[in-house]
Amino acid sequence: MTTMASFMPCWKSALSKRLLPFLQRVLLIALVLLGSAAHAQNAAELQQLRADRMGGDVLVSANVVFELPPVVEEALAKGIPLYFLVEADLLQERWYWYDRKVSAAQRQLRLVYQPLSRRWRVNVTNGHGGDSALGLSLSQNYDTLAEALATIKQISRWKVAELSDSEAAAKYRVELRFRLDLGQLPRPFQIGAIGQSEWDIQTSGRMPLRAEVLR
Repeated sequence: MTTMASFMPCWKSALSKRLLPFLQRVLLIALVLLGSAAHAQNAAELQQLRADRMGGDVLVSANVVFELPPVVEEALAKGIPLYFLVEADLLQERWYWYDRKVSAAQRQLRLVYQPLSRRWRVNVTNGHGGDSALGLSLSQNYDTLAEALATIKQISRWKVAELSDSEAAAKYRVELRFRLDLGQLPRPFQIGAIGQSEWDIQTSGRMPLRAEVLR
């Protein structure tokens, strides 16, 4: 006859085997939710996207909505420059095959704090890597970080491509990408930032090219 004393350990062992997988699943879900919440705090978003054709020029406008996490602001306060990269691809839509990339454009925005003047500086260069030979380079100083970020977040009538009259009848769309370029950080910061959600600031979107010619 099985006694209560011998039955209890068996019952506890069976209960533990059933509860352990359940508790593991609960813990996994909690970790995923926490990771998603942390990523959502740093999520960037493109708003008011539009791509217009003015004569032969393709102009892109958008607002980038994001907030800098504290760890990124701390790096800025130490004089570490941040590089934001904006990329735009003009694609010709083709029903019979893959869409054709007509052109690609890049814009780099460098944000840095100047301790001596206590001002913020934004350098805007067409092209990647700060090569001013690839296009116009502009610089502007600001009194506050908010003012400097407002310039970075606003994409206004950026010329990304040119279309000839013979190409005007085709259908096009523009794919726009915005990200914090971790590859431009100093090596020690690259090692610490890669894989950290606080440094993951990026977003993308697409929009059809408006066929009418603006006047």
